[in-house]
Amino acid sequence: MESRRTEQVGILPWRAERMGGRAGWRIVILAAAVVLVALDLGGATPAAFAQGDLDPGPFRVARLHYSGGGDWYADPSSLPNLLRELQRRTGIAAASEEVVVTLDDERLFDFPFLYATGHGILRLRPEEQRRLRTYLDEGGFLWVDDNYGLDASFRQLMAELYPDRPLVAVGSDHPIYSAYYTLPGLPKIHEHDGDPAQGFAIFDRGRMSVFYSWSSDIGDGLEDPLVHGDPPELREAAMRMAVNVCLFALTQP
Repeated sequence: MESRRTEQVGILPWRAERMGGRAGWRIVILAAAVVLVALDLGGATPAAFAQGDLDPGPFRVARLHYSGGGDWYADPSSLPNLLRELQRRTGIAAASEEVVVTLDDERLFDFPFLYATGHGILRLRPEEQRRLRTYLDEGGFLWVDDNYGLDASFRQLMAELYPDRPLVAVGSDHPIYSAYYTLPGLPKIHEHDGDPAQGFAIFDRGRMSVFYSWSSDIGDGLEDPLVHGDPPELREAAMRMAVNVCLFALTQP
């Protein structure tokens, strides 16, 4: 039986505040520590999180409704499935549904975790780029999952958004692959062109602000079983990776 060691990590709930007319994130540590107890990776013993008396509210994932022609709405059952499993497996209170936001939505800064996927073109207007850059620079986290076809436009967007910060490969030893489950790297869910799955990231002074899962298709693996017909082991690998991304985003320094 494989198990994860017990450790303490700080959990960082967020809330958005307006300070001096400038939108920004303020990290509020509402629970001093989260205790990850021994986890049976076979699923018999879900981990329990000991949370403090102050409740930050349920964890929510905001799906980005972007412009440019891509199907931002792809894999509609993926995020509800992830949120349900995140709560079941970790004990973290999670909302039952995703929230859909555009970059000009006044609620954007209410959500620390932004998710984007699709097959087509992810293109942003200059004002949308500025808004996304502010969101990320002030502490927001963006996970982009290439659903096969998003790669070229996403890389172009990152080059425009961060000309001074390259999109770098995330090695298999990075903590995002062991934030909750210990994985050998980004799992390969769908073959597509046959390239190996690879994670990439944008870092800001050591903090990961953007995670990009390429040639993997995690979102498809999170969908209801009958949608793509993926075998249970691939769907489990996708779910473990998605749980890791959430936990890493919440607990990274």
